[in-house]
Amino acid sequence: MLRRQLLAAPSLLAGTGFLPAQAQPAWPTRAPVRLVVGFPPGGFSDFVARLLPGPMGQILGGTFVVENRPGAGATIGADHVAKSAPDGYSFFVTHVSPHGTAPGVFPQLPYDVVNDFTHLAMVCDTPTAILVRRDSPLRSMADLVAAIRGPGARFGTSGVGSIGHLQGELLQRMLGSARYDHVPYRGTAPALQDLLAGSIETVFDPLAGQITQVTGNGPMRVLAISAPSRIAALPDVPTLNELGYAEVTATAWMGLSGPRNLPAPIVQRATEAVLATIERADFRARLDELTCFPPPRPVTGDAFAGFIREFSTKWMAVARAANIIAS
Repeated sequence: MLRRQLLAAPSLLAGTGFLPAQAQPAWPTRAPVRLVVGFPPGGFSDFVARLLPGPMGQILGGTFVVENRPGAGATIGADHVAKSAPDGYSFFVTHVSPHGTAPGVFPQLPYDVVNDFTHLAMVCDTPTAILVRRDSPLRSMADLVAAIRGPGARFGTSGVGSIGHLQGELLQRMLGSARYDHVPYRGTAPALQDLLAGSIETVFDPLAGQITQVTGNGPMRVLAISAPSRIAALPDVPTLNELGYAEVTATAWMGLSGPRNLPAPIVQRATEAVLATIERADFRARLDELTCFPPPRPVTGDAFAGFIREFSTKWMAVARAANIIAS
C-alpha cells in the first residue's frame, strides 16, 4: 500500500540538479506566502502545517504564514488555492480528505485533484486506527468482527466521506452481511467524546494526535492500525494488513501543492525547501510525537500527483459502491 508506493516513487529532483545561483528566481519578493489549511486551527493537519513556515522562511528568505479556510471537508480551501494566481504566494496543505476521498463523495467537486494543482511534495502520513475505550470488552479485531457479525457495532468518524468512513464501509463490505453502522460527527473530538461515554463502540480516525490517549494509562486502546507494518510507538498493535484486511489499509497523508501552471523555477525552489524542512531533526522530532512519518524517499512532482490519482480512484470506487454522498 502506501509505504510500498512511496518506496517506489521517483524523486522529482533526481537528475535535474540545482539552478545556478545567478539563475535563481526572485521569489519570494513580498510577504506573505500563504500555506492554506482546509481545516480549523487545532487539528492534526493544522499542527503539521504550522511546523512549515519557520524552516521554509529561513531557507527561502521570505515570510510564510498558515491561513485556515475550513469547510466542506477542506474542499473550500483546496478550491481557493486551485483558483489562485500561480505566482508562488498561495499553496495548499494537501490532505487525504480534499484530494483523496472528496472526488468520490462530492457530486460536483469544483476542482480536479490532479490537473488543477501543481503538486510539490508529500510531507508525512499517519496510520488510521480503530479506537475503543480502555475498558471495552472488544480486546482484539477478532472480537470486533464477531460483534459486527453478531449483534452489530457502531463506528464513529470525523464526518461523512472521511477516510475513516470509507474504511469502515469497506470493512463491512468485506465481512459480507455484517452490520457495522456509521455514526458521523462534526470532527474527531465529539466522536471521541461519545466513544468514551459508551454511545458507540469504535472510532475510525487518524492516529496522529491520539498517541498520548492510547499509550500508558490513556483512556483508549487501539485494536489495529491501518499501515503496512507495525510502528514503534505501538509495537503490540497489529496492522490490518497482517490480519487479512489489506484492502482497508490507507493512511492520512499530507503534502504541499500550488495552483496549476506554477512556474518551474518556483516549483523547484519550493520543493527543495519542503524536502530540506523534512530532513531537519527538530521537524522530524515533532512529527514523531504525532506518529506522522515522512516518506522513506522523496515523493514529489509527477510521483506525488500519480499517488493522488491512484489513491482517489480507489476510494472513489468504494464511496460509489456504498452510495456515500457528502452534503
